[in-house]
Amino acid sequence: MENKPGDDFETAIRPTLSVSNGIAAVEFYKKAFNAAELMRVEAPDGAIVAELSINGARFFVADGPEAEYSALEKAGSIPIRMGLIVANPDAFAASAIAAGATEVYPVADQDYGYRLGHIIDPYGHHWEICRPL
Repeated sequence: MENKPGDDFETAIRPTLSVSNGIAAVEFYKKAFNAAELMRVEAPDGAIVAELSINGARFFVADGPEAEYSALEKAGSIPIRMGLIVANPDAFAASAIAAGATEVYPVADQDYGYRLGHIIDPYGHHWEICRPL
C-alpha cells in the first residue's frame, strides 16, 4: 500500500485506553504522570473521550461499555501494556503508586539494557515505566 501524505503530515499511533469512568481516569493520569489534557469531548450521558500528553507522548482515554470494562478492571485483565519511556522512571513510578497504581515490580536496572518497573493503574492497564541504560 502506498501512502503519500503531504510533507508536513506525521504518521503516528495513538493508543486509546478504554475505561469505565473516563473523568476519573483523566484525573488519575494527570496526578500520576503529570499528564496534560489536550482535548475532551463529552457525551450527554457523561461519557468522555480525552486526548492526553505525557511529555509530548499522546494517547486517548475513552469510556467503554460499563459492564464489559468494569469486569475486566476488577479481574486486572485488560489486554494492553503501555511502555512509558521517561528520563526518570523512578519518579514517574513513585508518583503513579502514590496516585493509586499497584506496583508489580519496582524500577530497577534490567539485564536487557533498561531501567524499568511495572505498575497497574486503577483501570487495569499495565505500564512499564523505563529508560534505556
